[in-house]
Amino acid sequence: MKPDIPSKLYVHLLFWVLYYALEVYLDFYWSRYQFPGFGWQIRLQNTLVLELGYLLVKVPFAYALLYLYEKAGLNRFLKLILYILVTIFAVLGHRFFTHYIIYPHIYGVTETLDGKEPSGFINGLVAFNSFMDLIFMAGLVFGVEITRQKNVLKEQLSQLKTEKLDQELSMLKAQINPHFLFNTLNNIYGMALKKADGTPEVILQLSKVMRYNIYEAAKKYISLEKEVENIRDFIQIQQIRHYDLEVNFNENIDEPSREISPLILIQFVENAFKHGVSESIGKKFIHIDIQLKDGILHYHIDNSKEEKPHGNSTKIGLKNIRRQLELLYPKHILAVEDQKDHYIVHLTIDLNDTSTYL
Repeated sequence: MKPDIPSKLYVHLLFWVLYYALEVYLDFYWSRYQFPGFGWQIRLQNTLVLELGYLLVKVPFAYALLYLYEKAGLNRFLKLILYILVTIFAVLGHRFFTHYIIYPHIYGVTETLDGKEPSGFINGLVAFNSFMDLIFMAGLVFGVEITRQKNVLKEQLSQLKTEKLDQELSMLKAQINPHFLFNTLNNIYGMALKKADGTPEVILQLSKVMRYNIYEAAKKYISLEKEVENIRDFIQIQQIRHYDLEVNFNENIDEPSREISPLILIQFVENAFKHGVSESIGKKFIHIDIQLKDGILHYHIDNSKEEKPHGNSTKIGLKNIRRQLELLYPKHILAVEDQKDHYIVHLTIDLNDTSTYL
């Protein structure tokens, strides 16, 4: 990913504006004690000028340190030597500007130590003061830049995570659609061999369902009303094949336009047919109850199954569904009861929860 250059520029410009304002305030406040004979207008003017001059030393110093800090592949010992040299040159520049420009040309006086003894260009105390001023400023710059980099990295990681989840969800959905298509085509093939009158109707219903799966399922959100309609179409296709099937579909939705991730609910219905009704020899039934009240979705499915189902194929489909729910609705509640002759699923999703992946 490319670095966020505009963001870096704006952050650093804002930092220097705020830093300059802080330094002007502190020096202006200090100057009334150091130069009590000057009027506040003169002191403010002098402070504005001298702080701009200091920036000519501080800005190159700060970014020279940042450059060395971010320079990869540089020998540590060499980097330490360069840190020391850059700091020495910055202290000398700071002292030169203070001793030869600020005091004689801006304040019009000789620089002194504690207001008494004249100060030379360089000595232990004034060098230490310049060093501390520079290091304090450099620490602020490093803090701002490191914080900015961490925020950029966090944003990039979040974007990568979102992209990864999108890819994973696409793969999970891709496992569903071909599976349903192949099963239904097999059903149609069987009906065509028998020259069943309901074959054209099944093809029409399949076309409608697949149109939904291709176009609507590509969206992150779909209205609950459309999702329920797709479930009804799916059931109509299956009922043509399972003519002796008892279906109860109860729907109580107070807000049909409420959005949900597509293809979440229908997977339970598909499993109910593939691993339950299709394997049942005796009475076949599937009872579906969908309720939505105040954004809380309750989804209940009870379907018949054989006492000893063949294999553990239901576990594969359920694992797929669970993974999607973990990604899309982390706070969902899914309860499954695998009883002797029927299978019960109850799913609760709080659609008001905005902290989900979507």
